[in-house]
Order: sequence, then C-alpha cells, then structure tokens
Amino acid sequence: AEPPEGAPPAVPLPPPVFGDGHTDYPLTADATVLAARLAASKSAVPHYYLTVDVRLDSLLALRKRLNGVVPADEQLTLNDFLIKAAASAMRSAPAANASWMDTFVRLYDDVHINVAIGQGDGLVAPLIRNANSAGLKSISDSVRSHQSGLEDGTLSPEECAAGTFTIVNLGQYGIKSAAAIVREPQACVLAIGAAEERVVPRDPTEDNDSIYEHATYLTATLSCDHRVIDGAVGAQWLAAFKGLAEGPESLLL
Repeated sequence: AEPPEGAPPAVPLPPPVFGDGHTDYPLTADATVLAARLAASKSAVPHYYLTVDVRLDSLLALRKRLNGVVPADEQLTLNDFLIKAAASAMRSAPAANASWMDTFVRLYDDVHINVAIGQGDGLVAPLIRNANSAGLKSISDSVRSHQSGLEDGTLSPEECAAGTFTIVNLGQYGIKSAAAIVREPQACVLAIGAAEERVVPRDPTEDNDSIYEHATYLTATLSCDHRVIDGAVGAQWLAAFKGLAEGPESLLL
C-alpha cells in the first residue's frame, strides 16, 4: 500500500541478527518510543485497579435488534457499545476524564478515546474523537475505518494522537481479565475481557421454578492514576459504565 499523502517515507529496518540459538529483531523508532513511555508510566504513575463483572444479555439483545436494520458490512460490534458506554460514563464521573500536569490537574470537556487495535506486531491505539457526543453508528464507522487503515498502511499519526482515555479489549484472545498500564498523560485505561456464558443465581423475584440461569458476562478492569483519580471517583465511573452496559437503551439517547 502507498503511504498516506504527506507522510514521511518509511525507514527500512535493519535485517534480523542471527546468533547462537537466538535471533535479535531490531525495533522501529515508534516501538522504541512506545516502550520508553510505557516503562516511564509504569514506574511514575501510582496505579490502582478496580474490577467489575458486567452482564451483557440486554446489550447483546439490543445489538441484535439494531443489526437487523444495518447493512451486513456495517454491523455494530460489542466493542462499539462498550466504547460508547465508557464515554457516557464520564457524565457520572467527569473527574475521570483528566490528566496529571505536575502542578495542576487538567479536566477535559470532551471524551476522546484511544481504542487499541492490531494483532500484537502492529498494535496501535487510534483515536475516537468526541466519543461522548458521537452515536453508535459514528463510533462503529470510525473503528472500522481505523482497522482498515491499519491493515493497508494508511493510518496517519494524527489518527493515533493521544486522547483522554484508552480502551484495551483482549476478549478476542479469550482473556478473562487484564490490568493495563495507564498511558500518561491520561489518568485511566479500561481493559476488557472475553464475553463468556456463566451459570448464575436467578433473580428470586422472577416467576420461575429454576434456581439458576445462564447469562453472558465479561470482566472489566479500570487502571487509575491515584494522583488524579481517588478510589471513590474510580468506583463511581466503573459503576456508571456497568450500569450503562447492562441497561444499554440509554446509549441511544
């Protein structure tokens, strides 16, 4: 694929170096910078982690109904709904949409979400701008466009600019849960695990003789920078996210 117009020419990597029982693969400049930033964030940011289980039955039912009227090549994904729920949760805990700036905390008016995509060898986190005001269809179109750009090499640096929040979904790999590293200057990152069917106690108020029922759940873990977000704010945000994902009709408003 041709590089996007105006993009600097790609610098070819040196070839691998073969040793006695090992092979050394040179890193790209971007990979080196990313590694340094992640190491700095992990060592400098006082992380803490909050985890909830989210029931998905209502969300999956709503997705199925909406996809019934959406073209086959524009189907909404589970991740689209979770991105929208994360952005909408900021209304309940706006202090989570912030950055540590050494001498002050910056609070953002809009929610710009980096969504990690890729297969590991080309992992990037393109930006969904103004996700708080974007509809599900707009979010889905942006994610699909970014994925295509990654595959054909046209994803621009501007499309991968730093946002105010990050989502990492490892569900496609069958991972139950994860605790991601906060990417400075962001104050939190949400890691999503795989959706799975579980056997859970049935609501005793329901008119049914069965004690248990099958339901679909995923585990979500919020990593927070304690300098910016105290435990109460992190818990408020995660509770709001859970509530929106379990009662997804409000995401359409």
